[in-house]
Amino acid sequence: MIKKIVAGLSILLALLLALAGVVAAYYWRPALAPITPPPAETFSRQLVEQGQVLAGMGNCAACHTAKDGADYAGGRGLATAFGTIYATNLTPDTQTGIGRWSLAAFQRAMREGVRRDGDHLYPAFPYTHFTHVNDADLTALYAYFMTRPPVYAAPRANTLPFPLNLRALQAGWKLLYFKPGALAPDAAHGQDWNRGRYLAEGLAHCAACHTPRNALGAEIASSAYLGRPMAHWYAPALTSANTAPLPWTADELTAFLRTGATALHGVAAGPMSTVVQGLKGASDSDVRALAIYFADVAAAEHSKTDVDAVVKAAIAHSQKVSLVDNDRGASLYVAACAACHSNSDGRPVAVRPELSLNSAVSLPDPANLLQVILHGSNKPGLMPGFAQALSDADIAQLAAYLRRSRSSQPAWPELEAAVVRARAAQ
Repeated sequence: MIKKIVAGLSILLALLLALAGVVAAYYWRPALAPITPPPAETFSRQLVEQGQVLAGMGNCAACHTAKDGADYAGGRGLATAFGTIYATNLTPDTQTGIGRWSLAAFQRAMREGVRRDGDHLYPAFPYTHFTHVNDADLTALYAYFMTRPPVYAAPRANTLPFPLNLRALQAGWKLLYFKPGALAPDAAHGQDWNRGRYLAEGLAHCAACHTPRNALGAEIASSAYLGRPMAHWYAPALTSANTAPLPWTADELTAFLRTGATALHGVAAGPMSTVVQGLKGASDSDVRALAIYFADVAAAEHSKTDVDAVVKAAIAHSQKVSLVDNDRGASLYVAACAACHSNSDGRPVAVRPELSLNSAVSLPDPANLLQVILHGSNKPGLMPGFAQALSDADIAQLAAYLRRSRSSQPAWPELEAAVVRARAAQ
């Protein structure tokens, strides 16, 4: 019996090795020849400026710039379920950056997730989205990065355990989850929608944050844009599953993406604030295209909502609850929040949002609200953080009160433990 089991296991192992060999052979990529870094004047000013705008839209600096580090020199850690992966150096340094990379090598990395030396990149780098980016945009990005000041920055070692640290295994992951190639225009939609889709699904890689992932770290296609926790924040659903009291229309999304604030939804904070910052250089037409695309994803334009009625009802509900609620959370709201967030005239203001409409209060996860209460907004002068002034219990009670009085959603469970996690994350 033992001999039969051993023989069976041997056959299974041989089959697995054979399969691995087939996959590795299929996805094997050669090293591409190094180049001498081209002089900066090789690239036109217009092309470099276009690349700068595209790098902002792709939010490249958010991952490839370490805290207090040089721009695009890498070293920032991305915590995953499998370990920490450190972003690479995108400056044209010849030893630690992409100074020896040709345009072809850069394009291959973006579109296929393969380094110049032929090794596979981990999918923490969203080549699954960048594969959709066209030649012109990749050429402009290359021009921009190759004209940055070169910075020597020795790469930090990733903390992936064996065998996940074997890059050859990424070939199997790609076989399962990677679909390379451009996005074909959808004739059922107009030019703006298609432009928004190209940006959102490609360079902006919005789904990388807003789509749940499976046990192997791949986006779950059937749950596209349904939202997920990430980096101690919560990326909300961008579909009709979004729990905001008012729909995210194209106009609301345009205002939010362009300015980082909307009176009917609130202020961009955390990772989303860097996205808005990156869009500063984008054209109004591109920002509008993104808004049109996601308003359609959310079916927002088809929802018939009396905005004034929702606003009045939300404010009336909060005032009614406030009159009868005498717990610690209500007292903390009066002491710490009411001076800025009490809109007694019924007219919401973008920079001092009416919390009955604020998206963070209605989300299924309290992370965003807790982070802002603890550490304030990303915009100086808008809202201070209360991490030093309030205890974990205080913040939990304040958040519970806001949830109860400013939304119709069910109570968040285990709030004080969530506050502890949010405080530790900072």
